[in-house]
Amino acid sequence: MKNNKKLQKRLYISINNYKEYSQLYTDIEIILKIKDEIFGKFINIFEEDMEYYHIYFDDSNEEIKRNYLYNDEKVKKIKIIINYQIKSFKNLFYTCTCVNSIFFNKFYRIDITDMCKMFYKCYSLEQLNLSNFSTNNVIDMSFMFFECSTLKELNLTNFNTNNVKDMSCMFFQCSTLKELNLTNFKTNNVEDMSRMFCRCSSLKELNISNFNTNKVTDMKIMFTECSSLKKLNISNFNTLNVTDMSCMFQGCSLLNELNLSNFNTNNVISMGHMFDGCSSLKELNLSNFNTNNVKYMNNMFNECSSLEEINLTNFYTNNVEYMDSMFRGCSSLKELNLTNFNTNNVKDMSCMFRGCSLLKELNLTNFNTHNVIYMNSMFSNCSLLEKINLSNFNTGKVLNISYMFSNCSSLEELNLSNFDLKIIPGKNWIFQGCSNELKKKISKQYKNFEAYV
Repeated sequence: MKNNKKLQKRLYISINNYKEYSQLYTDIEIILKIKDEIFGKFINIFEEDMEYYHIYFDDSNEEIKRNYLYNDEKVKKIKIIINYQIKSFKNLFYTCTCVNSIFFNKFYRIDITDMCKMFYKCYSLEQLNLSNFSTNNVIDMSFMFFECSTLKELNLTNFNTNNVKDMSCMFFQCSTLKELNLTNFKTNNVEDMSRMFCRCSSLKELNISNFNTNKVTDMKIMFTECSSLKKLNISNFNTLNVTDMSCMFQGCSLLNELNLSNFNTNNVISMGHMFDGCSSLKELNLSNFNTNNVKYMNNMFNECSSLEEINLTNFYTNNVEYMDSMFRGCSSLKELNLTNFNTNNVKDMSCMFRGCSLLKELNLTNFNTHNVIYMNSMFSNCSLLEKINLSNFNTGKVLNISYMFSNCSSLEELNLSNFDLKIIPGKNWIFQGCSNELKKKISKQYKNFEAYV
């Protein structure tokens, strides 16, 4: 079909056979009509100053995908009329990485239940008009806008989310979005919110105070790398059924306050990396936390460099297996009371206190380390640490203590009489950067002391 200016401005095409309309020579606006559950898209290809429109089918035909989608095509605007026969929007624009703008002109279907990965990895998508959408019966919105990293605005005020169960990765890496109005969202039935706002690095405000999280079981990586957020009101969150909070606030580097007083953590198993990189938090009240079932506390407060105090006296750690890098980089902490910690099941303590450069004392006399395998860099760069009693440490299973006390330049005494350095592998540079006075004292305990310096 050659270009004809007398043609009407819009061309309606029902797709039945991609060969029939494989090349359309036209500069008119294309409205794509989806029929018989065939997902078609028009791709603009510039070739020798001639513009072609190719039809792409979202089916199993790899040759069509290869020829019409995954090359370096340039796409303008797509307008869509949804045919009544379409039953699912799942993967509708899956990896359409060159689509710039999508406008849903009409919306006939009200019984669509699946919008999972609908705009998945639409990297170039800048405009998206969903004002005609009906989402009344949608159950799955997971990965819906996954990595729509160029999308600057997203109006979802008309969305009805009453029946949605899965919102995991819904806005994952929508890194250009500066605001997101979700005040109309009903989340009564949502069970999964993991990675929901992960890497939304430009979001400065996020009002989710209306969220009902009664049924949510997974909140891991929920706000990870929301690095522009300064405040986040989640005081209404009911977390009774949540089992995973790992990396929940990881990388929220501007977050300066966080009210978790209503958090119920009775069923949480993982808190690893939970506050990792929250470098602007000065205080954190976790007095209500129940950690009875927690197994993972690794990197929990890693690089919380502004945190001046933290009360963990109510922490129950009997089931914790991983404490590696737990307080790493907490360079503003002047004291840390861990006398209530039960470490019977801990396997990894590597880098646990590394970089806690203001700590002068650390009482670990209650620590049971008979199951610990890794202690490397455990106290590395604790430059003000003067005293530490490790006389009760059991190193029978330890495989690595390299750099364990490196740069602990203020240490005056260190009794390692219960450490058998001869049988512990990975013991390089244990005392690197320690004072000469301390080295002299320790050298009397070990004949081959030079090998550990």
